[in-house]
Amino acid sequence: MTRMVASLSALILSIVLLVSGNAFLMTLLGIRLSIEQVSPNVIGWVLVCYSIGFVLGTLYVHKIIGRVGHIRAFAVFAAMAAVVSLMYPMALSMVFWAVLRVLSGFTIAGVLVVIESWFSSRATNANRGALFAVYQIVFYLSAAGGQLIVNVGDPTSFLPFSLAAILLTMALIPLSLTRMEAPVIEQSPRMSFFKLGRESFTGVAGALICGVLIGGFYALGPVYATMVGLDVARTSTFMASAIVAAMLLAWPLGRLCDRFDRRRVMFWVALFGAGSAGAVAFTGAANLALLTLLVGLFTGLSATIYPIAVAITNDRMESNRIVAASATLLLSYGIGSVIGPIAMAELINQLGPAGLFYGNAGFLLLLAAITSYRITHTDDVPVAEQEHFVPAMPETSSVLTEMDPRNTEFHESAEVEEMQEELRQAG
Repeated sequence: MTRMVASLSALILSIVLLVSGNAFLMTLLGIRLSIEQVSPNVIGWVLVCYSIGFVLGTLYVHKIIGRVGHIRAFAVFAAMAAVVSLMYPMALSMVFWAVLRVLSGFTIAGVLVVIESWFSSRATNANRGALFAVYQIVFYLSAAGGQLIVNVGDPTSFLPFSLAAILLTMALIPLSLTRMEAPVIEQSPRMSFFKLGRESFTGVAGALICGVLIGGFYALGPVYATMVGLDVARTSTFMASAIVAAMLLAWPLGRLCDRFDRRRVMFWVALFGAGSAGAVAFTGAANLALLTLLVGLFTGLSATIYPIAVAITNDRMESNRIVAASATLLLSYGIGSVIGPIAMAELINQLGPAGLFYGNAGFLLLLAAITSYRITHTDDVPVAEQEHFVPAMPETSSVLTEMDPRNTEFHESAEVEEMQEELRQAG
């Protein structure tokens, strides 16, 4: 396993640079728009364009990659993402920035498809669970690290945007120098929303509402922090703490999901998440330590809703349909991430900064009600028959779902099989 991770070091370094640069830019934009006193609902419409571009990217970038190859496609997507980041300070036009957010979402989706397909191509049936976990840990830590460099330079100057461009451009270097052969990318099959909802309505609803919550928070969390009086340094810590909490809570809640009925776990997660969001709305930023704790609890619980939704769905799927179901759940999450910033921005506009968390509490209570109804009207899957819970991150493409350890239809690539044969001969 150590040798496998070492062979992926160039890929991991590219992930760190790309994700940290993109996370840094997303928070920077929210802060900059707040400083410019742009209306919250306008900010929501501008920032949601990233999610729109990302969803479109996951649907169509496969065609570009298939036409020009992995290395060229990666270079084009990463270079375009860097160019876009340099263009923001050229003109403070909301229409211009909205177009740039669509382009940014599309190009980041393209880069992630390339990276994740390479990651998946190096997985074997023996190590793919560990690689799946390594990818997610690297992703979360990179996103949190990106928040901590937000206070480098004045958000109204070119400097921070240039730094984001540098990080995105540097992500080109490690992967462009790799000698790994390009894998074959196949468009992941999808199941219709109607069919999946009929078999696992709780899973579809959970993925959608998780997208609303996480998409709304990542877009408008910096706006909230600025509106309640946090400076740039505290805003960066505020956002980083939320991301780290999302990573840390995934594992203990995963153990609960393996020991109890998952729909009941989701019900209590939604209720406690609603309670923490309501507490944030009520207490505000009077106590920074309490605010950070409550927001961390809210984001940590909210982020676990997606992997619980995936687990609930997989429990009701044959193994050969897991990838198709997971791809549809990702699309459901993407649709939610489009709804979230728009809905939360309007609530902020009407109720002030607390509107963000009143809205989050409302969506979580809605999920609790849906889950409670499904528990009382449909049969449970016995705990002994549940699939093993796997923490799953939604900010990704459908390529990575093929590595999910629960996918028994996973096939090792020819390159991996050849490498295994060489290691056997060497040993």
